[in-house]
Amino acid sequence: MAAGDGARRRGCCASGGGDGGGSSLFPEESFRSWSSYGRALLETGPRLRERVTARSLESAEVNEVRGRSGADMRRTLTWWDLMWFGIGAVIGSGIFVLTGQEAKEAAGPAVVVSYAVSGVSAMLSVFCYTEFAVEIPVAGGSFAYLRVELGDFMAYIAAGNILLEYCIGGAAVARSWTSYFATLLNHHPNDFRIHAAALADDYSRLDPIAVAVTLLICLAAALSTKGSSRFNYVLSIAHLAVIVFIVVAGLTVANPSNLTADFAPFGARGIFAASAVLFFAYIGFDAVSTMAEETRNPAKDIPIGLVAAMTLTTTIYCVLALVLCLMQPYTDMDVDAPFSVAFTNAGMDWAKYIVAFGALKGMTTVLLAGSVGQARYLTHIARTHMVPPCLASVHPRLGTPVNATVAMALATAVIALFTDLGILSNLLSISTLFIFTLVAVALLVRRYYVAGETSASDRNKLAACLAVILAASVASAACWGITAGDGGGGGGKSKAKEWAPYAVTGGAWLLATAFLAFGVPRARTPRTWGVPLVPWLPAASVMINVFLLGSIDAASFVRFGLWTAALLVYYFLVGLHASYDTAKLLAAEANAARVEEGAGKAGGDGN
Repeated sequence: MAAGDGARRRGCCASGGGDGGGSSLFPEESFRSWSSYGRALLETGPRLRERVTARSLESAEVNEVRGRSGADMRRTLTWWDLMWFGIGAVIGSGIFVLTGQEAKEAAGPAVVVSYAVSGVSAMLSVFCYTEFAVEIPVAGGSFAYLRVELGDFMAYIAAGNILLEYCIGGAAVARSWTSYFATLLNHHPNDFRIHAAALADDYSRLDPIAVAVTLLICLAAALSTKGSSRFNYVLSIAHLAVIVFIVVAGLTVANPSNLTADFAPFGARGIFAASAVLFFAYIGFDAVSTMAEETRNPAKDIPIGLVAAMTLTTTIYCVLALVLCLMQPYTDMDVDAPFSVAFTNAGMDWAKYIVAFGALKGMTTVLLAGSVGQARYLTHIARTHMVPPCLASVHPRLGTPVNATVAMALATAVIALFTDLGILSNLLSISTLFIFTLVAVALLVRRYYVAGETSASDRNKLAACLAVILAASVASAACWGITAGDGGGGGGKSKAKEWAPYAVTGGAWLLATAFLAFGVPRARTPRTWGVPLVPWLPAASVMINVFLLGSIDAASFVRFGLWTAALLVYYFLVGLHASYDTAKLLAAEANAARVEEGAGKAGGDGN
């Protein structure tokens, strides 16, 4: 025990700069001088080969890596806190905007089915995240899970994308907060924004209210996780009260003929196209997995909290969509403020203020949960030294990652001040679905492969099955994207021809998953809580996530590629060498601990 503690203390000292070499931002050996950095760059190839295949140990993530933060985060959260964090992280402005848009343009009243399909897809990802959060209860979330199962490099690419998602998503919600606040005061949103004519159109509306809200939320998140939790579920309960009002008041003016006259005017393709968009009304639950390190009993609290949050969220979304479709014909819905306009058309103009008030509360909880989650992602990434290790520090008195919280809040505030963010919405979707797919693949690897135990034959079978599952999923998404412009009309033969490719790709997915289930022995059983129906459930998660990617426009994939290229440049110049040095230091500390333990035993025998 003493040796282990000593190793953790040495790790903390190393994070702070070790023996004084290097800089405060990058204290590693490779950055001690320009000549050291030059030598490191010359070794980029060998270092990259090592880090691409390097997989972190669970024990290292939970103990040594976590120990680099100095103080521990406080274990104060229960399943009740996690459930409300999950609800608060997900139910924001999306339901009040996307429902009308997708009902009018894609699905009609069948938007209710679209929400159910999206909810099932999100629940599959929830299950995958839950097993990892129970087994590896650290603040790093998907970054830590991927480091253990898919290696350092894939974890870094995922981390860069999830931080982008949090920053831009938080900035978008903050600017929406200004819009709904203006509605409450009977003003146009731009009345509260400053027009900077010298800037480009997409960046010329400066939003100081969005910045102020972001920084206030940051302050709350930095001061206390438990306090943030209490504030979150108070606001979430108030938000649910507004939702109950919308449902009850909406049903008083319901017209069943609006629902039954033409339930699915755009057919099955419209339902699934809407699901691809509405899925993103569920984004945010992954922030809850980053709180595992602060949960009292992860094995019990995390599964109950996450599954309960997603079940309630899906139910609420479907009920709200149903009420909106009953209130007015889908052709008359407003794509920007469907609920407010529906109440106005029903002679209840006063109700739009209650709707705006509810949306405002919802966005506040989304910002709070996002601030808590993104700081914990950044904290664990900094523990590996892929970003400056000073961001890994946990405040000894507050028990929260103050440095990481402030850094992420400042990045979000800068984006929220300048950018209207409309062009980046699909980029966020790509990043999220990409990460969810990697986590599902990592879960399959976790169950069927253990280094040093799994035979080469079984490893190759696993790799082949994963390749077919991914290829079938990509082919399904490609078919969907290619045929999206077709009207889908025609006779029975044309319809059969339209769906024939999906029978082929679905059959390939089914055979590969069945072979994985019955032809490859499992290498690991969860210690406490595990995903049911493995490999079927995570394989289905891969298929659905990749399929939804096929509904996103090509320009967004170009932007995704540019961002990934920027991440690679930073990795090759900085992150690779910092994490390489840190991994070597960790290995040396582990060896030193074993030597000290052996010396102690030898001394004891001598006495």
